[in-house]
Amino acid sequence: MTISGAMDLYMSSLSNRMNQVAQVLTIVATIFIPLTFIAGVYGMNFKYMPELDLRWAYPACLLLMLLIAALMVLYFKRKKWI
Repeated sequence: MTISGAMDLYMSSLSNRMNQVAQVLTIVATIFIPLTFIAGVYGMNFKYMPELDLRWAYPACLLLMLLIAALMVLYFKRKKWI
């Protein structure tokens, strides 16, 4: 009976640890998915993109990506997920 209880306790703690790791990986993926999308759109060879002629388009895109990542991290911290 004691060995079975110890085994259940071990498996439960292992499962909890695996859930924590999965949660962190999910949060990291959730932060990087929109950034990857924006980088993918701007990485394509378009002939007619109006913002390509603007001087501040590249820094604005980087700022937008940084803002999205910061807001998502802030949101996750407020929810106490990280």
